[in-house]
Amino acid sequence: MTVIMNTMNPTIFWLIVLVILVVIEIATMGLTTIWFAGGALVATVAAAFGTPLFIQITLFLVVSLTLLYFTRPVALKYFNRDRIRTNVDSMLGRQAVVTTEIDNLLGQGQVTVGGMEWSARSASDSVKIPAGTVVIVQSVHGVKLIVKERNEEM
Repeated sequence: MTVIMNTMNPTIFWLIVLVILVVIEIATMGLTTIWFAGGALVATVAAAFGTPLFIQITLFLVVSLTLLYFTRPVALKYFNRDRIRTNVDSMLGRQAVVTTEIDNLLGQGQVTVGGMEWSARSASDSVKIPAGTVVIVQSVHGVKLIVKERNEEM
């Protein structure tokens, strides 16, 4: 990096880094490079005022990591607020009705969730769940729903 900085104006270098990071963020929308773009912006301003290279790099790292640490969780919560859960994610926490007794030792059991029939297993190997019982989907392993009776503590 110092070789590039010796042949190029540091302000131009940080501007190029900033533009690249913003373009990557726009292309991916992953909320990953935007924090480093903030660091590059601060480093660009520092370079414009003629601060030494090690201070520019330090500012870049400190600002980037600070933004990443403090604002990313808030931004992710805000941007994922309206996310619609689909496929397997949509099964977690839903109620299902046991259509075939669930017995992990025999490897049998089926439930109906939202009109669709799924293979199911009990969250506890020692628990048999009779047909007609309402259960809650706790997780999904492969194509099997792992369920627990609704009246048990979750």
